[in-house]
Amino acid sequence: MESRAKLAGHPAHPILVVFPLGLLATSVIFDIIYLINDNPTMAVVAYWMMAAGIIGGLIAAPVGWIDWFAIPSGTRAKSVGLMHGLGNVVVLILFAVSWLFRRDETDYIPSTAALICSFLAFGLAAFTGWLGGELVDRLGVGVDNGAHLNAPNSLSGRPAVEGHPM
Repeated sequence: MESRAKLAGHPAHPILVVFPLGLLATSVIFDIIYLINDNPTMAVVAYWMMAAGIIGGLIAAPVGWIDWFAIPSGTRAKSVGLMHGLGNVVVLILFAVSWLFRRDETDYIPSTAALICSFLAFGLAAFTGWLGGELVDRLGVGVDNGAHLNAPNSLSGRPAVEGHPM
């Protein structure tokens, strides 16, 4: 099923999600470094990584929903896509709550509640990321019709099926 939202001929959602996923995961890594060495600079870095990741997630989400609405009803892809999307909404909410808990703290030092929210969100993001992989790799969501190993360049304007060995 070909993506409805594209950038330069490629599905936009997978392009956009790499930034929030990377930033939010890195915020958790900086939280862990903070917990290990008690360096408040690491808490500040985690705070700003989280802020940027949340903004990126808010940009990527609507593009994913555009593709989800195009999936035919009654398919496994539709239900997997719904779990993926709603799960990622929960991920963003948990990270936003963690971020809010840190705002009023001196030097953005995370409270136990802030850490729990971000660690839970990180774990859930691993699962929703797997669901995203299931959508693309197993169910073919976002894959051009007729895609094959010798398909023409996406910027050529030619269909992927062109040149397909029959």
